[in-house]
Amino acid sequence: MIPNNQIVQTDPDILAGTPVFAETRVPVQILLDYLQAGERLDDFLQDFPTVQREQAVAILEMAREAVTAHAHPS
Repeated sequence: MIPNNQIVQTDPDILAGTPVFAETRVPVQILLDYLQAGERLDDFLQDFPTVQREQAVAILEMAREAVTAHAHPS
C-alpha cells in the first residue's frame, strides 16, 4: 500500500492548492471526470503517464472507503 503522502498532495504553489497526484501537476478530479465520462482507467493512465497506476487505484479505494464508511448494513 502506498503511503497517503505519495498518493495525493495539496500545495498552494501547485494549481492553487488543487488536490493533485503526488509528484505531478495532474488534478485528481481529472481521473474522476474520465471515469464519469465512461473512459477506462488505462485511458487515463495513457493520457497522464506521470500518474502511477498504484496512485490511481489508491485514490479510487479512498473514494470507496469514504462512501461506504457511514453505510448501514441491511
